[in-house]
Amino acid sequence: MSATSTPPAHLLHLLPEAVVQTDALWTITYLNPAWHRLTGHAVAAALGQSLLEFVHPDDTGTLRSGMPVFRLRFADGDYRWMRLQLQPELDAADRVVSRQGVLIEVTEVTEQILVEVRQRFLRLLETIDGVVWEAELGVGNTFLSPQVERLFGYTVEEWRSDPGFWRAHVHPDDLAEALVIDDAAYNATHSYPYEMSYRLIAKSGQVVWVRDLCRVVVEPGRPNRMIGLMIDVTRQKQTELELLRSDNRYSLATRGSNDGIWDWDLRTDALHVSERFHEIVGLRGARLVHDGGWEFLERLIDPDDRERVQAAYRQHLSGNSPNFSVDFRALHGSGRLVWVNWRGVAQFEGGVAVRMAGSLSDLAERGSSYDALTNLPGRPLFRERLAHAIALHAQHTSNEEGAPARQRSTMFAVLLLDLDRFKAVNDTHGHHVGDQLLQQAARRLESCVRTGDLVARMSGDEFNVLLESIDAGEAAARARRIAAALAVPYEIDGHTVKSGASIGMVSSETGLATIDDYLRAADTAMYRAKSRALGVSVFL
Repeated sequence: MSATSTPPAHLLHLLPEAVVQTDALWTITYLNPAWHRLTGHAVAAALGQSLLEFVHPDDTGTLRSGMPVFRLRFADGDYRWMRLQLQPELDAADRVVSRQGVLIEVTEVTEQILVEVRQRFLRLLETIDGVVWEAELGVGNTFLSPQVERLFGYTVEEWRSDPGFWRAHVHPDDLAEALVIDDAAYNATHSYPYEMSYRLIAKSGQVVWVRDLCRVVVEPGRPNRMIGLMIDVTRQKQTELELLRSDNRYSLATRGSNDGIWDWDLRTDALHVSERFHEIVGLRGARLVHDGGWEFLERLIDPDDRERVQAAYRQHLSGNSPNFSVDFRALHGSGRLVWVNWRGVAQFEGGVAVRMAGSLSDLAERGSSYDALTNLPGRPLFRERLAHAIALHAQHTSNEEGAPARQRSTMFAVLLLDLDRFKAVNDTHGHHVGDQLLQQAARRLESCVRTGDLVARMSGDEFNVLLESIDAGEAAARARRIAAALAVPYEIDGHTVKSGASIGMVSSETGLATIDDYLRAADTAMYRAKSRALGVSVFL
């Protein structure tokens, strides 16, 4: 058989050099007989094993990273320096499917090769903005990159000449904690990564903040050693400390107002909240960072208020308002609903909102917005909700296509009611009975409206109701139901108290334009109902 017809595998068998082939995961898939002659390992026993199992543990990373010189374990247990320049074979998608190369012993020329590798390594170190180091118990630093002089002012020789140099130059306030971590590494029973942050006293006397990324290396038969990278993070640390001081100042100020603080990164959707924020909504002990900002808020907001809350802050994000402030019902951790005010302002970059921050207030603690006696919202919230309803209805009414269907969902009605004979109740039975009458009337009102409707106490014995997504006929029927409920006698402290209500109603079908227009119209209708004993009067 001619040489040209000899299969390539046969040619590889004839080569005096050891030919090695592995798959992408370093499993040996082919060896020629020269492998056995060189290493003493049987070919059959090596096939199917990982090539890395034959490589010195200190050199596996070197081989995997593409460096061709490493120590290989021979059959007699000794390690010898080898050179293996593996050539990858790629598939159609440029993924490595195999590697092959010729294994050559280079023990005699290792010194020259190691010098070349060291020079390459040192050139690489020059590109790293930090100090690469290695240390061993009782010896100190066995290696230190030259950047130590640029970052800290000490020469490599100064640092390495004293085994206790590092410990002597850590800031005294950080030394105890650093030594605990350092001693644990020197006495570790297994390899692991760790990290330290501390201050180091530079040669100039300046204090440098250091972030030290380390790994302890534990090998049988030799002392523990550590390798690491020291990075100067002084500027970053100073920024963090200034932010902390600023946060502390702001936190002190906000504690005086008893508000909860929040900060929302709109790029990552991470929402940071203060402990007071969690207290207001009954989530004590929860994590102060919520990775999904809106997802967290959505769970807090009563479903009937979510669209209104979103509309408030989206209007601000679109540039239509300088800030936003919205009241809504939040689900407290105890299961009850609490009225809160959520307000804030956005930060824009290039016209795009990247961050929002603000505060959360418990309206039960703000008398101007929340009525403590009846546990109902007050005038500010009612006006804010009515303003939103007016704007939404006007916007949808102006649409040409499909307007009737959308108009139905945005129609609303405003009720203004005044309790009858309330002054007589106070004069006859005392203000404590009058207060209880107001409380019971408030509960009856709440029981007569739907979940998304709003009942508010405006002043004295005067209440407002906002009915949404309702036409005029349905609103009038609900007003009559409210009048009937309030006309039922009350049992208060052994007294039977009779006090109905006069109700004025105005619907969005009237086309009024402003909050005050609607309130004046409802007030006019209410006085007509009271003067004529109508119970309910509709403004037309």
